[in-house]
Amino acid sequence: MSILDLTLILFQRLSIIATVAFILSRMPALGRVLSRKPSNKDKLVLTIVCGCLGILGTFGAVEIYGALANSRVVGVMVGGLLGGPLVGAGAGLIAGVHRYFVGGFTAFACGLAAVLEGFIGGAIYQYWKKGLIPWYVAWFAGFVGEILQMIIILIFAKPFSDALELVKVIAIPMITVNSIGVAIFMLIIKSAVEHQERVAANQARATLNITNLILPHLRKGLNKDSAGKIAEIIFNSIGVAAVAITDRQKILAHVGLGADHHYPGYPLLTKATTIAINSGEIQIANRKDEIGCSNPKCKLSSAVIVPLKRRNETIGSLKLYYERENSITSVDLEVARGLAHIFSTQLEIVELETLARLKTEAELKSLQAQIHPHFIFNALNTIISLVRIDPVQARKLLINLATFLRYSLKKEKEIPLREELSYVEAYLSIEQVRYKDKLAVKYSIDPEVDFDIHIPPFTIQPLVENAIKHGLKTKIKDGEIIISIYNEDGYTVISVEDNGIGISYAQGIEKTKGTGLGLYLVNERLRRFYGNDSIVNIESYPDRGTKVSFKIPNNTPYRDAIYSFSN
Repeated sequence: MSILDLTLILFQRLSIIATVAFILSRMPALGRVLSRKPSNKDKLVLTIVCGCLGILGTFGAVEIYGALANSRVVGVMVGGLLGGPLVGAGAGLIAGVHRYFVGGFTAFACGLAAVLEGFIGGAIYQYWKKGLIPWYVAWFAGFVGEILQMIIILIFAKPFSDALELVKVIAIPMITVNSIGVAIFMLIIKSAVEHQERVAANQARATLNITNLILPHLRKGLNKDSAGKIAEIIFNSIGVAAVAITDRQKILAHVGLGADHHYPGYPLLTKATTIAINSGEIQIANRKDEIGCSNPKCKLSSAVIVPLKRRNETIGSLKLYYERENSITSVDLEVARGLAHIFSTQLEIVELETLARLKTEAELKSLQAQIHPHFIFNALNTIISLVRIDPVQARKLLINLATFLRYSLKKEKEIPLREELSYVEAYLSIEQVRYKDKLAVKYSIDPEVDFDIHIPPFTIQPLVENAIKHGLKTKIKDGEIIISIYNEDGYTVISVEDNGIGISYAQGIEKTKGTGLGLYLVNERLRRFYGNDSIVNIESYPDRGTKVSFKIPNNTPYRDAIYSFSN
């Protein structure tokens, strides 16, 4: 057989190598191997597969002068290039032992060469730190490995004259074809990996886009209205026949094929959905009978049903439907899982926010319940003392007390700044009469301030009360409070300053100390509604006074913040 004929035959055998490379590229363990985070099991599997590929190369050999021209090096070399020295040498050992027992005067030499070639591939793997071995490095590894095999045959195969004649015939074909085979194998692997990465990137991009669109609706909780909008967004974003969202008992939304009988508000119609909700496990229905729709005319033929969970409790399901049977891919499954995870995470956040809001509101009501009786008692005593000596002043105080009480009974979650200031003025007018020379009040208000901007109620008053009761408690006279309101960098800044004894930051914000509960509640409400930029700021100096301030963004309506947290 001529060198050209042998070369052509070996090239024909490369089709087997390409097929095996394609199969290997679909193995889940390969992804972990290529990320260089394989488990011991992954390494063992790769060693066995590449060793068997080497054996396959031996079986596909062409007999020449009592020896075998083969493609064994491709399998063992690829094992080393993908998994490192142990994998390469292990694959070479498997293929080498098999070759040894096949027999022939080159049996030992070829078996030894297989182990060394696998080890060389592994050494290149250790040296190459830039990810997957490129095709040209793989080609060079195969080229060097086959030259090494020819040298080993010349050294160990006896008689030497036969070994030399054999090498003259097989050297060029095997070096040429097998080095190209190693390069082709790595090209196929690289192509498959890049395809998977593109699919994953597209999937991540699509999921991120969907997430950005559905989050505003998820913040309102899972109900018929939010579910309908979310299902519409998902349906328009991914190629499915229909999207449905349910709670544990009924359909909340169904968009797409089947909407003529999967009506929102109807009880669950499909058997697979019931199983998913009851078991808490993903259900894949590849046929119509597996979906189990009670309507015989339903055209939905396959589906992925993912349970929606809040903590460990299943509260509903997300369903992606397809018109054809057996059409669900791994990508479809991962998209469904990703969306369900987003649902679950956001619903847990909404629940925590709701609980935090209710807790703060309960604490606020508790604070009001503690303050009002004491304040009203003191105010009435002051008014009683003025009824005979200054009835006009007593009448004004009664009006201000009525304003205070009327404001306290309001349930609004937002009020204009001017209304909050009126309430503070009513409160201070009573306190000034009680404390007389001990308390003076000054206002420093920028005329450019928008008094129609909305703020949480009971935001300024607790700061004023804290200043009077604690900042000025040791003052015999000349106590002063300055209320400042001005614009700064897109915010309305509100501050309450006193010239009292001063406080520490911890004493002012911790709800367990002094009147810290009032400051704590103001701080928490501002944080929740406007973010950390608007939290309470305290500047205090011993025996010189305290300034407590916060800021409200001018371009972020308070109404939107309340709505997102209370629905």
